Amino acid sequence: MKQVITRFAPSPTGTLHIGGVRTALFNYVYAKQNNGLFLVRIEDTDRDRSTKEYEKNILNNLESIGLKPDEKPINQSERNEIYLKAAQKIIESGNAYWCDCSTETLDEMRRDQAKAGKKPMYDGRSRNLGLKQSEKTVLRLATPLDGDIVVNDIIRGEVKFKNSELDDLILLRSDGTPTYHLCNVVDDFEQNVTTVIRGEDHLSNTPRQIHIQNALGYPDLEYAHLPLVLGADKKRLSKRHAATSLEEYRDQGYLDSAIINTLSRLGWSKGEKEVFYLEDLIKDFDINEVQKAGAIFDITKLDWLNSQHLSNLKLDDFKNVLKPFLNKIDIDIDGHSNTDLLINAMKSSENTLSGIAKSLIPYYKDGITYDEKAISKFLSNNSSIIEDIRNLLSNLDDWNESALDSALGTYQSDNNLSIPKVNQPIRIALTGSTKSPSLGLTLAIFGKDKSLERIEDLIDHLST
Repeated sequence: MKQVITRFAPSPTGTLHIGGVRTALFNYVYAKQNNGLFLVRIEDTDRDRSTKEYEKNILNNLESIGLKPDEKPINQSERNEIYLKAAQKIIESGNAYWCDCSTETLDEMRRDQAKAGKKPMYDGRSRNLGLKQSEKTVLRLATPLDGDIVVNDIIRGEVKFKNSELDDLILLRSDGTPTYHLCNVVDDFEQNVTTVIRGEDHLSNTPRQIHIQNALGYPDLEYAHLPLVLGADKKRLSKRHAATSLEEYRDQGYLDSAIINTLSRLGWSKGEKEVFYLEDLIKDFDINEVQKAGAIFDITKLDWLNSQHLSNLKLDDFKNVLKPFLNKIDIDIDGHSNTDLLINAMKSSENTLSGIAKSLIPYYKDGITYDEKAISKFLSNNSSIIEDIRNLLSNLDDWNESALDSALGTYQSDNNLSIPKVNQPIRIALTGSTKSPSLGLTLAIFGKDKSLERIEDLIDHLST
């Protein structure tokens, strides 16, 4: 049985797109499930838009997220002679011809077709003219005039295309450079690719590429066209919906494992199981279960999965990924007397590392900013409570989580107060907001002196 080989073929015209990561992920997982190879090639024939900077970004990010190719990536820009030899082989087989139609001629032809209610496409007018190559000619594939081409797609089943509706596509431009379709087909053959997994926007390219394969005598390939990644409005994901590059999500504090988890769920599900790591996907993913319909990218799902992946980290690993985000806001993670207790308590305080870092500011820095809406809600008519609590805590000798919770619970019960009316004013005093870990733990983390100082500061703030 032939070894399974998949490939990811990005164009280096921008940074690695989140949709591209998903395509690479499915290719990687399918290859590894079948003890095969995952390859990468850089489709950089667009000389005006392709850059080495973007190429480096794509390759580095693929490797860092765990999708490392099994062989050195190839560049189409370095393979021109291979494509020209393939084009010559098609010419010699009688499956291609030279066409000298001008842009004006082609535009007029398409206008006439549109007026007649026909599909605008090249009508093969140069097919039997026997033209020779010149500076004005392009090389076209002689597509069969009748019959069907069938794409057997793992996800979509059997998809038929009428040959009569396919253009005689251009293989070589007038300057002699090869086009995307020819390069794509030749590279898949040269890299021994067996399975092409890509977005459904490429489905219409597949019958054209199969005709090129047939003209060159190449073996059939296996295809799987993935549903597109869509925004909430069911249109293709773009910057108007959310960030689109991998780096943007990393910069916001999303873990690579959570990004992979989220992308794997776009168009595929596994019962009630939600949280996956790459090794889980290699075990559980089934490409036959991928849906046909477009997959909606939901940022709230990414938030939830990121929080799960963050909470699953060991403390030292969590501290290591959090440090860069604290450094950005001039916080030394070890600059607190109860660092491990604090950081462990804050692991689930926000959905992202950036959010967690910001939520830690009150614990490391003085001069906190109060949430005035929270003050209005919990302290406008209950300012005496915070003074009672100050007095209560001042006289407390045992400053630990259980003793603090017990003292506050007794005060709340004795005064017939709800838990929020007691706890939230303290949280506001300590952090400026109503969000913190359990109150006894929060007070223990701050320590007695700092806690009483913050409570006194809030009392002063209320009196101004």
